[in-house]
Amino acid sequence: MTEQLLPALTTLLEPSVLLAVFTGTIGGILVGAIPGLTATMAVALLIPVTFGMNPAAGLALMGGVYSGGMYGGAISAILLSTPGTPAAAATSFDGYPLARQGKGGMALAVATVASFWGGMLSTAALLLLAPALARFSLRFGAPEYFLLSIMGLASIVTLTKGNMVKGLLSGVLGLLLATVGMDPLSGYLRFSFGVVELYDGISFMPALIGLFSVSQILELTAESRILQEVGADPATLKREPLPKGLAPTILRGGLIGTLVGMLPGAGATISAFISYNVAKQLSPKPETFGKGNPVGVAAAESANNGCVGGSLIPLLTLGIPGNSVAAALMGGLLIHGLIPGPELFTRFGAVTYGFILSLFLANVLFLVLGLTCAPLFARVVRLPNALLIPAIAVLSVVGSYAINNALFDVWLMLAFGATGYFLDRAGFSLGALVLGLILGPIAELGFGQSLIMSDGSWRIFFERPLCLLLWLLIAALLIPAFRKPRRAKASA
Repeated sequence: MTEQLLPALTTLLEPSVLLAVFTGTIGGILVGAIPGLTATMAVALLIPVTFGMNPAAGLALMGGVYSGGMYGGAISAILLSTPGTPAAAATSFDGYPLARQGKGGMALAVATVASFWGGMLSTAALLLLAPALARFSLRFGAPEYFLLSIMGLASIVTLTKGNMVKGLLSGVLGLLLATVGMDPLSGYLRFSFGVVELYDGISFMPALIGLFSVSQILELTAESRILQEVGADPATLKREPLPKGLAPTILRGGLIGTLVGMLPGAGATISAFISYNVAKQLSPKPETFGKGNPVGVAAAESANNGCVGGSLIPLLTLGIPGNSVAAALMGGLLIHGLIPGPELFTRFGAVTYGFILSLFLANVLFLVLGLTCAPLFARVVRLPNALLIPAIAVLSVVGSYAINNALFDVWLMLAFGATGYFLDRAGFSLGALVLGLILGPIAELGFGQSLIMSDGSWRIFFERPLCLLLWLLIAALLIPAFRKPRRAKASA
């Protein structure tokens, strides 16, 4: 590897490659900040554009979009409670309350720093440990994926702020909605009611935009502006230091993001929720989460950016994409004749290692841009809602339509928005509903495949070493959540 790094560094320093990284990172931040315009869409659209570019510049452009897009989702999640990407949903839980307290600039700075270190950690793992970690990811089968989704669903206990029963019902509702469409194993249609657009299930991004964006629009109609703290001025936050004690959370989130990201089909959203759940369980003040705790922002953002390098580990070494963005990147590799596998790190080492080094540079770029522009972005919360509400509505409609170019998705978004508003007013957890909607298909597929592998025996979930480890982690996440209410009752 050492002999490949010098040619790779030379390749990275070419003006065309540096321009590609810079352009891709800025474009990725903008795409990520707009609800519905995901990094997957941007990378897929760039594939034909990069055909006429040299491979190093083309891959650097797509890598910059990937890194910048994963970070950009935090901007709208924090300032408007409208996640730009699914992975930023967990960021909004504490980021938006901070913005309403006049600390939007600080929250954006925390998100930027956490995203930077999460991305750097995962990219370092990609550079140094890719073959070993890829072999580990192959040990995950259907039973492990099912238990990984159960671990994510354990976050419902954390996301529930008040009534635990309503929180669990919200998660069950999300799981029920996830069953709409074609059964992944038998192909049997369920709950589609003859609507062709529902044959593939409920499109997740319109549902997410509706639950967080449209319901938030309805909330804002009763207020004059987002900023609620009297005398709070986001413009002064440029001088406010970052909260102390975030390093362990960021390191842990980066590791979680890297490990979960390299599992095909898992993705950044799952890792963000798991990291958020772990951070809340380990916190001495878990009751502050969901009310504006910077640790929650750091946990979610370090994990979802940790998935960037993690998802590329099985892609580059085995040809197995870790998530949808990595799958689009695979198209970029193939269009330049770069076949994933050992040859990428030997025969095409200069291009491959140059691409990995460009991810380091992309992280540095969005760190500088994010910290510089955070106070400017934070001024959004001072705008009157009479201006913000139409802007959010337009972005929501455009983002929902752009995913599949289908008007049905816009109606779906509006339906989820209205439903989410009333559920939130009734005390149900929208975060738990989203989590069930995300993890439902993964859990169902893993459960069905596991029972097929074991001829219907449940023992398969308890016989494999990784399954036992995952059961222990699930118990470790759940036990503290149920012990604390009992202690509170005993002390009362």
